[in-house]
Amino acid sequence: MFYEYLGKTPQVDTTAFIADDVVLTGDVKVGSYASIWFKTVIRGDVSPVIIGNNANIQDLCLIHQSPDLPVIVEDNVTVGHQVTLHSSIIRKNALIGMGSIILDGAEIGEGAFVGAGSLVPPGKKIPPNTLAFGSPAKVIRELTEKDIEEMKRINESYVEKGQYYKKAAK
Repeated sequence: MFYEYLGKTPQVDTTAFIADDVVLTGDVKVGSYASIWFKTVIRGDVSPVIIGNNANIQDLCLIHQSPDLPVIVEDNVTVGHQVTLHSSIIRKNALIGMGSIILDGAEIGEGAFVGAGSLVPPGKKIPPNTLAFGSPAKVIRELTEKDIEEMKRINESYVEKGQYYKKAAK
């Protein structure tokens, strides 16, 4: 369901998959081949939300923001089930594990992996190509080639699934 807010209406690329029960409000932009999965809520009624190309926002996610602090999810990002993103930046090729919470001003580096159930506190920067885990999240180690390949596989599978569901919904 799409809602206009103060003259701003969500803009979604025609190639993106948006599940029928997703709520998008206000200043939200969704890139090409992105997918927004079931029961997710993305409210762009305080600051903008930008979802990049090939990004996937999985089931039951919540995305919102504080004044002048947008949410930016760059290209090829995977955001796992039940993640909350609030006024944060997720750099390209990163993966946010299920149930994680990423708070105001936090930045997840390019290709970083935030483990399931982690809390990234306000202003925390997770370096590129690292695994961070815990509450509060701490860097555990550098990612291996196997980790990077698995993150890429997951992202690509969601692009494929999104296109399948998009066609099946017609």
